[in-house]
Amino acid sequence: MESMANCDYKVISLPKLNGLTPTLESTALKLMEEAGELAQAIGKFRGQSGEAIQMDEKQVVDKMAQELLDVAQVAVSMMFVLEENYDIDIEQKLKQHIEKLKSKGYIK
Repeated sequence: MESMANCDYKVISLPKLNGLTPTLESTALKLMEEAGELAQAIGKFRGQSGEAIQMDEKQVVDKMAQELLDVAQVAVSMMFVLEENYDIDIEQKLKQHIEKLKSKGYIK
């Protein structure tokens, strides 16, 4: 991929999980579950649900980061499923995604 000097990147590398035989459907459902847990951390733990907050701000933000990484792990797992079971070239899809972001003006 070409250098994008005026863009900030957060690069993470997450592993393929062992001992699992995920399907596209099971992975999609797990992704929604993890996204729900992230939403709960954002809403409930920041007082949006009307419940009393039992965590301080640092604990809340830490929980959000943990849940976000769970979402990312499942998304990466879904990419492995797409590559291995559906012959999708994720590297090519990433290039297309970057081009889409450029065309929308989100990055230069």
